[in-house]
Amino acid sequence: MGEKLSMLISADRSTLVVIDSQKRLMPAIHNHELVVSQCIRLANIATLLHIPIIGTEQNSQSLGQNLDSIRSFCSTTISKVHFNACEDGLIHQLDNLRNQVILIGCEAHICVLQTAFGLLNKNLEVFVVEDCIGSRESRQIASACNRMHSAGISIATLEMVAFEWLRSSKTSRFKDILNIIK
Repeated sequence: MGEKLSMLISADRSTLVVIDSQKRLMPAIHNHELVVSQCIRLANIATLLHIPIIGTEQNSQSLGQNLDSIRSFCSTTISKVHFNACEDGLIHQLDNLRNQVILIGCEAHICVLQTAFGLLNKNLEVFVVEDCIGSRESRQIASACNRMHSAGISIATLEMVAFEWLRSSKTSRFKDILNIIK
């Protein structure tokens, strides 16, 4: 998809992927209420900017569907059994013109990490939003972020992503998005 990676995230080239924010999994996630609220905030921003949102659900028979508050944002939800969502069709759901994939959800050290590596192996630009990912143990998040960063995956925060998508305070959605961030 392009030889040179861009430094900034572009709204026109992004797809947001919400990994496994499922009903039976989320209560076990460290600070799960914060993780969910952050995911919803970023999904709201993506929706305002017309950025496609795809969800994944790991073994939904056991873990249930994604939370309704997350699922409602997703144009597509991929049911999966592999930890790397690319192995269950995520790669086929991505628009070829959108080569930046923003990952949020759970668990950081399992499905987020393996999906990030799968996307990176497909020559996509991968960004993991550190304050929108979770694991059962908080230490797993830091370890996963360090490992992903070492492999060439960009680690960002919700505000970094939002303001890079916006690019300017003069855009029509700036005030709406600022209200979501505050």
